[in-house]
Amino acid sequence: MVDRHGRNINYLRISITDRCNLRCRYCMPSAGVEKLPHVDILSLEEIARLVRIAAGAGIRKVRLTGGEPLVRKNVTRLIQYIKEIPEIDDISLTTNGILFSAMAEELKAAGLDRVNFSLDSLVPEKFEYITRVGNLDLVKNAIDRALSLDLHPVKINTVLIRGFNDNEIMDFADLAYKLPLHVRFIEFMPIGDLKYWNRDNIITSRETKNMIARRYQLAGAKKIRGSGPARYHKLEGGQGSVGFISPMSNHFCAECNRIRMTAEGSLRGCLYDKREVDLRQAMHHGASDEQLGQIFMETIKHKPDKHNMNNGWGAANHRKMYQIGG
Repeated sequence: MVDRHGRNINYLRISITDRCNLRCRYCMPSAGVEKLPHVDILSLEEIARLVRIAAGAGIRKVRLTGGEPLVRKNVTRLIQYIKEIPEIDDISLTTNGILFSAMAEELKAAGLDRVNFSLDSLVPEKFEYITRVGNLDLVKNAIDRALSLDLHPVKINTVLIRGFNDNEIMDFADLAYKLPLHVRFIEFMPIGDLKYWNRDNIITSRETKNMIARRYQLAGAKKIRGSGPARYHKLEGGQGSVGFISPMSNHFCAECNRIRMTAEGSLRGCLYDKREVDLRQAMHHGASDEQLGQIFMETIKHKPDKHNMNNGWGAANHRKMYQIGG
């Protein structure tokens, strides 16, 4: 399905739960969050139905997010449902890794193709600080497990924050050199109108790339499966690559191929566009597959040409990142 700006929209990110076992400072408020009642969350069968309908509108890739998707009961059953949809050729997962190791084999057997890990520090004390409750060893074990199961490409998403983890940039680059990992450095974004965000703490992708280039020779741009907005460079002589996601300094909106669905079934054309359409209510009022498909097509058709992230999140945009899907 091509939108009015000529972009082929073939990627659906689904937040399957608003709940999370971490409390990352840039994602959730310090006081915690009010959880959605279970009856307001899409069932696994409802999600699978909507993915089948989305496939009819041109969706080919699905990413499960949260909150933390692995806290959702029977997530492997959902993956099995999606795997049965012929048009879907890629199922991926973004996780903080805490629960991954114990579930890894089951996830792969269900049909998971690849995995991204959110990891902002390789220092245990700093990791515990940014997540408020996290255990770094569990995440390291999860990454090793994903590599051993060939869930490639295995990616690490690292949000860079000046004064917090900017002194670890080379440690992450070294990790990508030594292991077949694809580390993506993400510019700090004002998502959710949280007090933790500060514009002065942004480290641009250009700064990060220049720093890495002083130690490693960066090969020409490398295309990685499911690369999305990242610009990748192979580290010459190494096993992996580094990627740069620059929503603040260099908009990639002209190449965006995704739409998002929240855990309670609201369809959103852009992370930064507060407009949503309630698919769950439409289903509960008896909407047919054809009518739901039309909602997908209308959302794709009216996807905005670009975000307005530099203007801040705004109080009127009541969602937080954990509700929309990371």
